[in-house]
Amino acid sequence: MAITFDLSGKTAVITGSNSGIGLGIARELAMAGADVVLNSFTDRDEDHALAEEIANVAGVKARYIKADMSKGAECRKLIEEAGACDILVNNAGIQHVAPIDEFPEEKWDAIIAINLSSAFHTTAAALPLMRKAGWGRVVNIASAHGLTASPYKSAYIAAKHGIVGLTKTTALETAEEPITANAICPGYVLTPLVEAQIPDQMKAHDMDRDTVVREVMLARQPSKEFATVEQMGGTCAFLCSDAAAQITGTTISVDGGWTAL
Repeated sequence: MAITFDLSGKTAVITGSNSGIGLGIARELAMAGADVVLNSFTDRDEDHALAEEIANVAGVKARYIKADMSKGAECRKLIEEAGACDILVNNAGIQHVAPIDEFPEEKWDAIIAINLSSAFHTTAAALPLMRKAGWGRVVNIASAHGLTASPYKSAYIAAKHGIVGLTKTTALETAEEPITANAICPGYVLTPLVEAQIPDQMKAHDMDRDTVVREVMLARQPSKEFATVEQMGGTCAFLCSDAAAQITGTTISVDGGWTAL
């Protein structure tokens, strides 16, 4: 049987997808033929315009659904409103940096809720739809910090390690079904948010752009190059393809060699 990357007829729900990695993944899945559901906690005209743009460019159905990923009920309602969910990409996430003894409790709770608990709720709601359809893909966006640690990021690292564990459990519970679950572990990805940080880092370290990127921002990324949102999308599309039908319960690092150290 010929291996195909064609996702026509599938519906993909991507959380946290009105910018950055999530939007890049949505665009790549749409170009592979999947209908897509974008999501974030806002409900702006530009959010819906993104979905319209994807539909026009890729020739698929695309829409935007507002849902607050910090609330379990809204996570589950997102899947319900989508109506179908052959592909679930859990991408929503936030960050806060502080020492453990100074870490605000409300920030810990929010990070665990959005970065970890939301994936539990969406997966629990999506699996029955996948089983009914007889096919499914769960792709969780973890992080290099799901496999290793850094100081001052306790909540983020705890959540991303949790995502890796949730991925493995989901894979084992669906191992005898045509459903897979895997995690992508990015290193530093050049998103608009990261791009916006470069001028401040240049000023703080009195370095030019190339030097601050290589020596400060990518200090732990051996390739000394950012991953791109298109590469993240391509990796996700591969995991959703027939070629990855026997890949489940694992992590794929897109980190320029970070976790090889």
